Amino acid sequence: MTSDPSVPGDSPFRSERTARDEAPQFVLPLVARIEKAAPPARTDALETAARAVLTILGDERSLGDGEWAQTMRDWQDARIRKVVRRARGAEWRRTEALPGITVTGKSAEVRVFPPVPLDGWPKDLARLQVSGTDLDDPEPPVDADPTAPVLWLNPELDMSAGKTMAQAGHGAQLAWWELSDEERAAWRDAGYALAVRTADPARWRELTTAGLPLVRDAGFTEIAPGSCTVVADHPALRR
Repeated sequence: MTSDPSVPGDSPFRSERTARDEAPQFVLPLVARIEKAAPPARTDALETAARAVLTILGDERSLGDGEWAQTMRDWQDARIRKVVRRARGAEWRRTEALPGITVTGKSAEVRVFPPVPLDGWPKDLARLQVSGTDLDDPEPPVDADPTAPVLWLNPELDMSAGKTMAQAGHGAQLAWWELSDEERAAWRDAGYALAVRTADPARWRELTTAGLPLVRDAGFTEIAPGSCTVVADHPALRR
């Protein structure tokens, strides 16, 4: 990656046009398995999607001279786009035949694929629906472990589960970029443990001024450009 996302103004999520817009644009596809009879719990799907993003970032095929490395670098040098689509039955089985990684949660399965050109999706992914990812939690999520990484959601935004999965992935990725190699290895060894929770309004105000990685959405879908969506609260990054 040639750009430095830690530099203000070089954020891949700015709504203003930047040098990243001049580069070829790629998107990271994520596919959530959502069977009609047994859809996953919403929070588990969000957490599984975030872990899927971390898994492909840390995969040996994405690093150095790995088979996905150049595509991963090209994607990270441009806008950081992620799109979540849903699949069930035969659709899901077809996605499993494509190069990628399936990450499993308690009830969720999310398959992440190497980035593809914005207008060059494989047909078995392009035909999948973006809509229909509305999910619920059968029971309220338990309180997050304060010693573990937490991706905090903006309580004032109403986003679909698919959109929120992408935003959680953005937050996880920003945290990953700011960690040292040793901290990344420790997170990897812990199975990329994390929680996704919605902050209460007072807590959200504190988090957005705490110097932690903050996702400001570019506004391509659902919400206004520049909206703050996620704060990545990783213990190693707390000031």
